[in-house]
Parts: sequence; C-alpha cells; structure tokens
Amino acid sequence: METITSLSNPLVKRARSLRQRKARLESGLFLVEGIHHVGELVEAGWDVENVLYAPELLTSSFARSLLSRLEEKQPVSAAVMESLAEKENPQGIAAVARQRKTRLGEYKPRKSAVALVSPQDPGNVGTILRAMDAVGADCLFLLEGGTDLYHPTVVRASMGALFWKPVIQAGFDEFVSWARRENFQLIGTSAKADVDYQTLIPKIPWILALGSEQKGLNAAQTAACDVTVSLPMKGRVSSLNLAVAAGVLLYRYALAEETTP
Repeated sequence: METITSLSNPLVKRARSLRQRKARLESGLFLVEGIHHVGELVEAGWDVENVLYAPELLTSSFARSLLSRLEEKQPVSAAVMESLAEKENPQGIAAVARQRKTRLGEYKPRKSAVALVSPQDPGNVGTILRAMDAVGADCLFLLEGGTDLYHPTVVRASMGALFWKPVIQAGFDEFVSWARRENFQLIGTSAKADVDYQTLIPKIPWILALGSEQKGLNAAQTAACDVTVSLPMKGRVSSLNLAVAAGVLLYRYALAEETTP
C-alpha cells in the first residue's frame, strides 16, 4: 500500500479535523493517538474506522502485533503523523473510531459510580475515569453538559479507561429521578458539608456526585443528594483539584465496600 505523504490528503484532513469539537459532533467520530491507547481501543472492541501509522516510528513488537490485527490501516509519513499529534514525538499510530452513546437506563451500575455535573476540564474527566478503573467503579455519568467526552485530552488522560467504562450523559433532574427509582445512595460533595468524608460508610449501590471545578454543586443539586461530605482543608487552599478530590473519595469508599459486612 502506498504511503501517504501529503498533509492535504482527505483521510489525513478528516483525522486532523477530529481535534475540533465541531467535527467530532458532526461526524460521530473521534481520534485516538498512541500505541497504548489504540491498543486499548481495539482490545475493548470499539468500532475503528481507520488506522494511520508511520512505519518508521513504530518499532516495538507490540505495535507490529497490533497492526497485524487491524484491517483498515494506512501507512503515512512521519511528517503526516506529526501533523495529527497534539504533542511532540508522536508514537506513530492514530485511530479514527466511532463514538458510543449510552443512554440513562441502558446500563445499571452494580456497586458504585461517579456523576460529574458540568465538568469543564477534559484532563479532569480523563483522570477521574482512570481512578474509577483503578478502584473498580462501574460507570461515569456526565450531567448537564460540560467538556466533550471525546476531547483528545480526555482520551489521553484516561489511559484507556474510557474504552472500558460506560459513560452516560443526561440532565441532572432526569438522573436524580432514575437514581431514586433504582435505590442508589447519592453522595454529594461540598466544602460546606458537615459530614467528614472519613466518617461515611456508603450504602451499596452508591454514586459519588461532584460539581464543576469553579462552582461545585449548586444548592438544589446538593439538596437532591442523600448525604453530602467534605474533605478537611488544613492549609491555605480552600479546595482540591476535581480529579484529586474524586480520587481520594473513590479510594476511601471503595475500601469501605471491601470491609463492610
């Protein structure tokens, strides 16, 4: 197969366009870069439209094994691959994949989940997915919009967890009604909460609800939760990064699941 060297090649232009939210929304596709990420995408069974790879950049046996499993693949020059990458020194492989849409009610968490209300930082969303995978949380709810789930930074920061954890997008009120019908304990988070996070033993199944980086949960959203917890602040800072706070709480409550009779 002839190697693509032109930056204006239609296949290359389409892949590059997926770095923009508008193109992802219109096409229902997204871009995945890097050997590990593409490997996880394929292993998880996602619908891969095409794979672009630069032979001179792919030297590992894992990369060659991965390519042997793919049907729709196109060799490109190193310069073309660099034009697709968001960072320097690309690993030499990128995949165009089809997005998945999971609706409320199509998947029910067995033990635990996380709900993020209007998160703005794609790095936080990806990092939280990675933490969820580490503790065995079942799925993520994205409520009231916010950052695009398929933003390249979400994909990269999740380290492949995005491809294994169902993500359900819904409105907050719709989500709360569903959670109550299904008897989930909603654990809210607020710097003003009276309950120290260390004292709470969650009731399975539970969902940890966190607000946006700037505003947190509003009064109505806090009131909709069954209990609201806070993280103690002993220094001068008044809050933690959203992903850090989620990680602390997930590890605390996941461990509580294992020790609760």
